[in-house]
Amino acid sequence: MPGAGPGLEAVQRAAQATGPGQVQLVDITPEVAQRLAGLERRKVFSEVLSSTGAADLRIGAGDSIEISVWEAPPASLFGGVTQDPRTGGASGARATVLPEQMIGIDGMVNVPFAGRILAAGRTPAEVEGDIVQRLGRMAHQPQALVRVTRNVTHTVTVVGEVPQSVRMPLTPRGERVLDALAAAGGVRQPVSRMSLQLTRDAQVLAMPLDALIADPRQNILLRPGDVVTALHQPFALTVLGAAGQNTELSFETQGISLAQALARAGGLQDARADPRGVFVFRFEDAIPARSVQDRPESPASSDRQPVVYRLNLSDAGALLLAQGFSMRHRDILYVANAPAVELQKFLNLIGSVVIPYATVRNLAP
Repeated sequence: MPGAGPGLEAVQRAAQATGPGQVQLVDITPEVAQRLAGLERRKVFSEVLSSTGAADLRIGAGDSIEISVWEAPPASLFGGVTQDPRTGGASGARATVLPEQMIGIDGMVNVPFAGRILAAGRTPAEVEGDIVQRLGRMAHQPQALVRVTRNVTHTVTVVGEVPQSVRMPLTPRGERVLDALAAAGGVRQPVSRMSLQLTRDAQVLAMPLDALIADPRQNILLRPGDVVTALHQPFALTVLGAAGQNTELSFETQGISLAQALARAGGLQDARADPRGVFVFRFEDAIPARSVQDRPESPASSDRQPVVYRLNLSDAGALLLAQGFSMRHRDILYVANAPAVELQKFLNLIGSVVIPYATVRNLAP
């Protein structure tokens, strides 16, 4: 008979077959729903990545710094140098602003009369103290100011679905994840369809952007070298069978429950659907599939196993289970036809042959 797919009994027979490619049929019970929820729980930024205190920002190789040196009057060492107009002249102190210097791979910087001074791995205050100490015997009450003009070693990279990829320098204030996203101009797609991935050393973790915004604890402090990637992930599932409409449903990165998926597809067709035959077809990782079903590992098991989850909506409690069962990207939601529909198809087929024949015979002389 014509049909839109297998019925309840056909799926059950497929699950009872043995051999390679066997389909595992799992009834959605409170225990199964609870185990799946535990397996599918995603870790959040605050659980894995450190978020205590701002990063210790020290000068590094590749950074550029500007050094200013003051002498109290009468200036002796730098007295012949023209006064920097930015320092003013009320006190009579004279300041010498040295040309901007990039810290080399050896981490050293040159200061006139003080020689080569180690800057890499030190704070500006530490470098200032070293300069003052070396100039103390030559200059008249010297003071020094070290300013980082170009920070390249303490930056965060922001890429992905943003208006402009940037390398954001970190400051002692302590920038957070959403600060980096704002520096790149936000996101180019709806927030509900975006995920934010944070890469730190060998750790890679992603979260839905709307979940990060809703929970301030996940807006963690950034560290030098972090990479923030804005990902547009259009999740979708397919609805087939005796549902209200056969379609591909897009859903948000936060996820969608089985109850929500059925509602968006128009529910079950009252004249066709078998409420006992609501199925979710998916490929599971071998270990989660076995842990859900409490089955021992099979020697022939593969990395991905076909699993069919069945929900019996003729039971009122199944509506609550549907609310707690999370759908995944590329799932197939299938609603089987009721057995009476197949009988009705057969009777209609017989009627389409018998009735015209009887009509013609009755009209015959």
